[in-house]
Amino acid sequence: MSLTRKRVLVTGGAGFLGSHLCERLIDQGHDVLCVDNYFTGRKDNIAHLLDNPNFEAMRHDVTWPLFVEVDEIYNLACPASPVHYQFDPVQTTKTSVLGAINMLGLAKRVKAKVFQASTSEVYGDPTVHPQTEDYRGNVNPIGPRACYDEGKRCAETLFFDYHRQHGTRIKVVRIFNTYGPRMHPNDGRVVSNFIVQALQGQDITLYGDGSQTRAFCYVDDLVEGWLRLMATPDEVTGPINIGNPHEIPVRELAERVIAMTGSKSQIVHRPLPADDPLQRCPDITEAKRLLDWAPTVPLEVGLARTIAYFDRLLARSNERGAAE
Repeated sequence: MSLTRKRVLVTGGAGFLGSHLCERLIDQGHDVLCVDNYFTGRKDNIAHLLDNPNFEAMRHDVTWPLFVEVDEIYNLACPASPVHYQFDPVQTTKTSVLGAINMLGLAKRVKAKVFQASTSEVYGDPTVHPQTEDYRGNVNPIGPRACYDEGKRCAETLFFDYHRQHGTRIKVVRIFNTYGPRMHPNDGRVVSNFIVQALQGQDITLYGDGSQTRAFCYVDDLVEGWLRLMATPDEVTGPINIGNPHEIPVRELAERVIAMTGSKSQIVHRPLPADDPLQRCPDITEAKRLLDWAPTVPLEVGLARTIAYFDRLLARSNERGAAE
């Protein structure tokens, strides 16, 4: 537990990643203000924290200014899966860009340190493998994913301009594929898709031939990397890749989930979505050097925990359905 209690704002705090971050910050003894508009965040993710005197939840959309007194800001607010960010692409871009402006403005006013949850999507469909932080990306600015990719790229621009122009203390992380308990069951990501389909005995949907690769980082490892970056001296700004450098084909992930759930699900193929990257893998040399960080949770262990979470979630849903 920290000897210095900080007032920490977490935007998107009721989401998958935000709720885990709120837990860790409370465990460290800080006061946490969780802000969320509940578009993809869920009250169930933070219900167990509501009775904690060091935790406060506020419904708010970051596209509007927020006037609070805090010491640190973690800006996580933005739908992060294609299903959700393509639902209202204009609002997605506003959330990334106006959200960054509003959080940076708040940080400037109260002299807070501010963290930006950026994404590996800033690299687009990469022509460099694995991706290093100095790679500038291969993004389609007018494609169906651009609302998220370019929104996050613009947010990074704003963070570094505020840093240069106003001396704002910034930390920027580029998040690679992350999984774990509290993922949204309908977010369209491969881990949640495969697990939910397998547990329900449905066909498992594989886009393309399944040879495209992803590198999966367990949520606890990711949050640990964030906290280590926030604890670095002010001259360490990032961007820093945080993710697992061990990549596997998506088809292999599907086969592992089927085996671990004991499911009789069959794999079916669908066309690959537009601009879906064929490879996505971080170079984490900078995270190792600056943060002494590397992922520690093996895929099998993380998958087992995630499967157990979705099993409980589906069981509760079935119980509610039966009661009605």
